[in-house]
Amino acid sequence: MEKFDLGLAFVWEYDDGFINLIEETLHKAGLTTFLISNYNIREVTKRIQDKDLYFSFYIDRAWDVDEEFEALGKILSKRKTVIFNPYNKVLPAIDKASMHLEFISAGINVPYSIIIPPHSEKEDIYISIDDLAILGRPFIIKPCNTTGGGMGVVTGAETLKEIIEERTINSDDKYILQEKIFPSFFDGKRAWFRSFWAFGSPIPVWWDDQTHIYKELTKDEVYSYKLRKLFNITKIIADTTRLDFFSTEIVYTSNKEFVVIDYVNDQCDMRLSSKHKDGVPNAVVKQITNNLLKKIIKLKKEQQK
Repeated sequence: MEKFDLGLAFVWEYDDGFINLIEETLHKAGLTTFLISNYNIREVTKRIQDKDLYFSFYIDRAWDVDEEFEALGKILSKRKTVIFNPYNKVLPAIDKASMHLEFISAGINVPYSIIIPPHSEKEDIYISIDDLAILGRPFIIKPCNTTGGGMGVVTGAETLKEIIEERTINSDDKYILQEKIFPSFFDGKRAWFRSFWAFGSPIPVWWDDQTHIYKELTKDEVYSYKLRKLFNITKIIADTTRLDFFSTEIVYTSNKEFVVIDYVNDQCDMRLSSKHKDGVPNAVVKQITNNLLKKIIKLKKEQQK
């Protein structure tokens, strides 16, 4: 049997930089990696089934677009492979309706929201004038399970007609209607952040929701703007979801509150800023891959006891 420390599954062409950095980080530490993509998924699945190939750890960045990868992951989970972001934890974590209620229970501030059932289950819905008044205008319409990179999200909705029309697009999905949150400003910068939870540690960064441009958050900025709570909120979300790697959006509002906007994104866009204007800063991606390395080394030591 051929054994590797980490199996890496991906199909998105823009994942190359992230995958290369993971391999570079692990290889420098003497660990081995094996890449799985469209060209070899069936061969790899057969080898795993035949017990000719084994991964100690596995990251799957393709299961949400190709069910063949999910099938492989389920086989690996029965072979004592440690799967980062296992599917049974991801599915409830990416359900915005479920997380909305979980976050409230955990004491996390979230926007005022109205959750409505799938169109396929209930064609007619009732939303009171009072509820719409609290929601305000404009408001946001989001499908609860089928978004990715903002897909399917309406950020400037004004009318009940828009709600009725939008919920027919993903008719089997619940929808969440959210009040629109406006950030405060720190020295001219919008107080909008994307915070990564990366294999045991929070990594918050500036993220402009209008330009989608990232900027590293410095220790001095955390201190001077009193942003330590970004780390605490991200840790609470990690404890709630029990995921290994995800991102969330947090806004410091004009009311001086930290509010979580986009709850959990398990398939983080990890394009590098050195190659893409709106990519994640290279130093942040490097920190994430270093965290992954530390996590694997720690788990390997625990397995050897």
